[in-house]
Amino acid sequence: MRTPLSQDTDPEVERLQVEAWQCLSPREKAALITALTRAVRAMAWAGVQHRHPDATAREQFLRLAIETLGPELASAAYPDAAALVSS
Repeated sequence: MRTPLSQDTDPEVERLQVEAWQCLSPREKAALITALTRAVRAMAWAGVQHRHPDATAREQFLRLAIETLGPELASAAYPDAAALVSS
């Protein structure tokens, strides 16, 4: 028996979803993952804009970098992000 992927999804619905994924071609799977990744990035960007509406575009970009890369890597990649890590 497989471990459930989600606690709030009916097991039969989850089984059908997994079967549908298994029927996808590699190209279709790649397209699905690409679309999901873009959706998550768009939601993350919208969240930064919502939480920091008065920030410049650069500051919003840096805040997204901090969220996605973590403070240490974001500060190494973008030194001006370090000033935002503690704020």
